[in-house]
Amino acid sequence: MINFLKELKKQPQNKINRWSGAYKTLVSPDSYEGVPRKEIWKLNKATLWHYRPENKKYSVPIFLVYSIINQPFILDLAPGSSLIQAFMDNGYEVYLLDFGCPGFEDKDLSLNDYITKYIQKGVQRALAHSKADEMTIMGFCLGGTLAAIYTSIAEEPIKNLILSLTPINFQYFPPFDQWVDTFVKDEVDVAPILDSVGLIPPSLVQGGIRLITTPVYYSPYLSLINRAYDEQYNIKWSRLNLWTKSHIPISGAALNQLANDLVKENKLINGGLEVNEKHAHLKNINANMLVIGSSYDKLVPIEQITPIMDLVSSKDRTFHLLTGGHANIPNNGQLPSYLTEWLPARSNPI
Repeated sequence: MINFLKELKKQPQNKINRWSGAYKTLVSPDSYEGVPRKEIWKLNKATLWHYRPENKKYSVPIFLVYSIINQPFILDLAPGSSLIQAFMDNGYEVYLLDFGCPGFEDKDLSLNDYITKYIQKGVQRALAHSKADEMTIMGFCLGGTLAAIYTSIAEEPIKNLILSLTPINFQYFPPFDQWVDTFVKDEVDVAPILDSVGLIPPSLVQGGIRLITTPVYYSPYLSLINRAYDEQYNIKWSRLNLWTKSHIPISGAALNQLANDLVKENKLINGGLEVNEKHAHLKNINANMLVIGSSYDKLVPIEQITPIMDLVSSKDRTFHLLTGGHANIPNNGQLPSYLTEWLPARSNPI
């Protein structure tokens, strides 16, 4: 380390700032405390957070549902890169359902439980807390899948449904088409494995994601070295790097239902999905709908996303294509244009 510092002093100042910034970012603990929020409801490991804007401009709150395999702090990543803060700055009241980290005692937690015991009850609590007549549901990745299923059976007044990078057609997996084909043809049964494991650990979840997206994980570190002289970028990079490594376990029951109902039988496309004896047909969805895909998303390609556009009954439906990857984060504290152009007129301005 002493020799490294001596050599560093011989470099031009811009290189010194870059390498010292990269070193500091890699060794410094995360210190961002996030947007002020209040816990208003809790069930098991899940928490419903409320974010109150200083100047409320719309009477329809936003209810955020994140994936069940990732931590949701990417929605409040860093100063200037917080979707939640951007919503608040634009006058929206925001609720975030954080599913928490399941333990082995939650191994029997199914997708139906996530939808009815957590999302539906959370929406009911948010409606009561906000005294709102309607709600906007925004789901991300697998959280969007659950949000779409919930909206198809919801008795609560859902005005808008926003699905960000949300898989619907689970039989489109180009990198693993032979694996999926083998599973669909009943040549392999994953249920006994999932039953015996009970809870799939974060390391396996992360390994599966990396296998699809970035088996060799080095490009983020090159990006850091290239811009490490920028302190604000370093904060954002550190938080995003932490998020990519902060997967959470998934229960065997949820993964089994995901594998059989959504992948093997593709019930969101073919029909036949039931949630607590209710038929979860996507045609039941009448809410105004905004669907977001990304042309460079390896995890959820647009072919998995776009089929929902033809399966719902919504008269007001819009598809927006991004050019980024799977993690799209606000820049300079601003909401992305596809939200500022679509959401205000559908949120009952006060």
